[in-house]
Amino acid sequence: MNAPWRAIAVSGALILVAVISAGKLPLAWKTYPLSRQDPHDGLAVVSQPNGYGLHIWIETNTNEAGVCKPRWNVDPARLFNGNGSAPFSSGLASRGEFFEAVSHWHIKNQLRRESEALCKARAPESKFIWLTPPRRAAEVIVEPLPTLKQQDLLPDPSQIRQEEEKMLRGDQ
Repeated sequence: MNAPWRAIAVSGALILVAVISAGKLPLAWKTYPLSRQDPHDGLAVVSQPNGYGLHIWIETNTNEAGVCKPRWNVDPARLFNGNGSAPFSSGLASRGEFFEAVSHWHIKNQLRRESEALCKARAPESKFIWLTPPRRAAEVIVEPLPTLKQQDLLPDPSQIRQEEEKMLRGDQ
């Protein structure tokens, strides 16, 4: 085999090896949908070989009329038994683990698919807009919760007790 063909063959083999090895995901970064309450509202990320990892909660933001986009919670739950038949989450994992997880392209792609499916389920008429999850603490935007309105609050317990006593006495 002459030198140019040998160089081409070796280069081709090296490229093939690089493509195959780049396509393989590390064993410890397996992902799959893991719902919390609704389909598509959670993603399990097995980040350790023993099945531990993150349970990333996916939320939607429909504040703009006709638009649905993901709302990121950078405080994921701790995933247990992620390689087993009954995975579950409890407690909190660190933000650092969240930032590390969302830096992987395959996890970001899975989050995008799940976010879009959740938006289609919750706001089918709205247009989906993808927002990349924050990758550093400086990128985290804290959205204030809406203020409580009077109808959301419980009545004064002493007032309830007085009304109960009136009813028991037969007063109207």
